[in-house]
Amino acid sequence: MRYLLMGVFLSLFGVLISMIFWGMEKVYLVTGTVGCIFLGISMIISGSMVSGDRMRANFATETTDERDERNKITVNALLIALPNIFVAILFYYLSK
Repeated sequence: MRYLLMGVFLSLFGVLISMIFWGMEKVYLVTGTVGCIFLGISMIISGSMVSGDRMRANFATETTDERDERNKITVNALLIALPNIFVAILFYYLSK
């Protein structure tokens, strides 16, 4: 819940900063960029961007605690990204 609220606050901050500098027509760029950055972090840390051989090797060499920590970081980054992407899509369709 804490990371979802962090994502909401980041999206609100992005909307405010964007409205100050560029106006309403560019709000989706800032929030979309923040959302894409955290979505990319989530994909990279999850290990989904590697081949099947590398995925099996990583799974075989990591401990359960390391795997749980990696999954927790992945979900937290995704929870931060989702509100930002939602706000970006909302403002994109409202501005067009």
